[in-house]
Amino acid sequence: MWRLFSTKATITLTNKSLLSGQVVASYGKRYQVELPDKSLWDCVTRGKKHDVACGDLVDIQPTATDAAVIEHIHDRHSLLFRSNAFRTKVLAANVTQIVIVLAAVPSFYESLLNRCLVAASHADIRVLIVLNKADLAESASAWEKLKPYQTLGYQVIQLSAQQDISALQPYLQNQTSILVGQSGMGKSTIINGLLPELAVRTREISGVLDSGKHTTTATHLYHLDANSHIIDSPGLQEFGLYHLSIDEIEQAFTEFRPYLGKCRFNNCRHLHEPDCALLNAVNEGKVSPQRLAFYHELLQELKQSA
Repeated sequence: MWRLFSTKATITLTNKSLLSGQVVASYGKRYQVELPDKSLWDCVTRGKKHDVACGDLVDIQPTATDAAVIEHIHDRHSLLFRSNAFRTKVLAANVTQIVIVLAAVPSFYESLLNRCLVAASHADIRVLIVLNKADLAESASAWEKLKPYQTLGYQVIQLSAQQDISALQPYLQNQTSILVGQSGMGKSTIINGLLPELAVRTREISGVLDSGKHTTTATHLYHLDANSHIIDSPGLQEFGLYHLSIDEIEQAFTEFRPYLGKCRFNNCRHLHEPDCALLNAVNEGKVSPQRLAFYHELLQELKQSA
């Protein structure tokens, strides 16, 4: 799962002469830190601490030429991480916008889209949904599938990143955005279009598996201008929301909120209970049955992990 929330750093300052910079790349247990003079330092953490994220503002202690140890993480405005029933993995810090990249080929998982929306809604973080490869014939049906999300108030745009990136650029101004989505959706192609001098690798889609091949294996932050930044993250196939409570998940479905607390039973889970306000709203066409089904999917996962 992906989640954004305010947090405090856990690594403490140990030396007043440390250099300050920003983590612009994360490679497992190694990090690249950019200083204000644009110099890049290869860094590690002390001991077994690996909770540093791309986008973190940090203080480093040089150990050799262009090499250092991260000693301190500054307070974060937001933190993005994924979790399952057993572990969490920090991915990015201090982002202000999640850009969910979808495409008709390979087909996108609507369940994954909804999970990302739940995480963003829970943290009150701006969302942009991008349907890439809009020039493909298959994109017409995918666009129709996304219209209900526009009705819910989410920003949704179409893009053909290989031809023209300009439709996306206004949404990235003055934001620190992170691209998320399945492999093969075209995240690296978007980065290529925004910053062609980087020549980020892209690969052909595997038609046999109807899925993309992982192009990005690390997390990178790129500067679009002085006030606009974008983070490219590895492709996803699934993620969980195991760290959220049932009540938090309910609240994250924004269209559910007018009906929550109005059911006959205080512990109503909106499955088949009598006089359920949310089920009544579905029957009246005020709430999408598909969105309720996604909620039930998450509810079942939480029950299995309990």
